[in-house]
Amino acid sequence: MERKPWQTWGKRLLTLAFLVLVPALLYMLARNLDWSEVRQSLLAYKPATLAVGLALALASYLVFASYDLLGRAYTGHHLPVRQVLPVAFVCYAFNLNFTTWVGGVALRYRLYSRLGLDTPTITRILTLGLLTNWVGYMLLAGTVFALRLVKLPDDWAVGVVGLQLIGFLLLAVALGYLLACGFAKRRTWRLRAHEITLPSLRLALCQVTLGASNWALMAALIHWLLPQELFFPSILGILLISCVAGVVAHIPAGLGVLEAVFLALLHGQLGQSSLVAALLGYRTLYYLIPLLLAVLVYLVLEKRAKAMRRRGKATLRKT
Repeated sequence: MERKPWQTWGKRLLTLAFLVLVPALLYMLARNLDWSEVRQSLLAYKPATLAVGLALALASYLVFASYDLLGRAYTGHHLPVRQVLPVAFVCYAFNLNFTTWVGGVALRYRLYSRLGLDTPTITRILTLGLLTNWVGYMLLAGTVFALRLVKLPDDWAVGVVGLQLIGFLLLAVALGYLLACGFAKRRTWRLRAHEITLPSLRLALCQVTLGASNWALMAALIHWLLPQELFFPSILGILLISCVAGVVAHIPAGLGVLEAVFLALLHGQLGQSSLVAALLGYRTLYYLIPLLLAVLVYLVLEKRAKAMRRRGKATLRKT
């Protein structure tokens, strides 16, 4: 089907805007980072500690990228795993550092569309990935909150009982989703121009497993970097609280929110300087280093896409 002129020019303008946006965001990040603090936080750890920490971070990203493999099974597209995982890794690294709109939406649509997927398929992959992340969150956070594994300060408005009730609510929503996927007779709904189809129970269980595992790995990295042994479920619960606070605050990478929540909830259990150093190490290993790797992978993907377009044009000319 021949494209209309406005579609061709629109695509070119969007491509130009995107190519300007990515370097601009990277420049702003590099400018706002205190590189001396990053260096000092890393030098405070032994190389073996950093190696294990980086392995935990990369394991989390592998689980994160596997969300798109579930999307592959859900939509039935036939892109090979070797193409899906690099795209997903790049998207999630940009997502965590520059918000969902940049990494989760814009970058995913650009990279997947250049691999031949249509917009409805990409939308379904994106939707399933978001659902995987938050269903896993709800089951894990619901369990931690319902069991009162997080000690809240007395002056917090929510309180221990309030947090426990939130936990029961999260568990109910997560279990309700699993029951719907397993036993609902009606599997498809239409919302305006969009069609929503429930995944199978098996796929939904994979969603919960991957989503919860990813959050647990993030908490395991922080727990590993802390200078003294603390109760892991408590660290996990604090991370889960801080991530919701970061989403509500609409701050890229939750800058400042994560630190504020951890400092408030671990006050008296750990020295402030030690905690800040651990969180700086966490940000470096989980956000900064994967982002640098993602930029390199992104450049390779762009180069491959350009080569594929040239080969496609050459084939059309021969025919």
